[in-house]
Amino acid sequence: MAMEYPSREEIGEILKKAKRIAVVGLSDNPERTSYMIAEAMQSAGYEIIPVNPQVDEVLGVKAVSSLKEIDGHIDIVNVFRRAEFLPEIAKEFAEIDADVFWAQLGIENEEAYTFLKEKGYTVIMDRCIKVEHALTK
Repeated sequence: MAMEYPSREEIGEILKKAKRIAVVGLSDNPERTSYMIAEAMQSAGYEIIPVNPQVDEVLGVKAVSSLKEIDGHIDIVNVFRRAEFLPEIAKEFAEIDADVFWAQLGIENEEAYTFLKEKGYTVIMDRCIKVEHALTK
C-alpha cells in the first residue's frame, strides 16, 4: 500500500481542532527534539500528555507508561520512537479513543501505516508537528 498522508490544508484542520496530544517517547531532557517540540506545542495551547515509562513527569505533567493509561479522548498521538516500534504503538493506538496517529519527521513504517489505514484512521508520518503548526496557523 502506497503511503499517502493528509494535505497541508487537512493537517491544518486537524491541528485547529485538536486539543490533547499524547507524546510517545517524550524525553524529560530539554536538549532532546521531543522535549523542544512538546514544549512548543504546550506553549501554543495544546494539552501535552507524556507517554514514557522511563520518566515521572515532563513539562510539569505526570507521565504515563502507555497510551492505555490516559483518561479521556486523545486527538493526536505524536510518536518519537524509532520506526521499528511503530507497529506495536499502532496496535495500542487502535485500542484507545484517539483520532490521529502522527509519527515525527524522519519516522515512517509501512506495516503500522497499513494496519491503521485499514481500520480507517488518519495517519501522518515523517512530518514535524511543530513545523506543520507554524505553517498552517
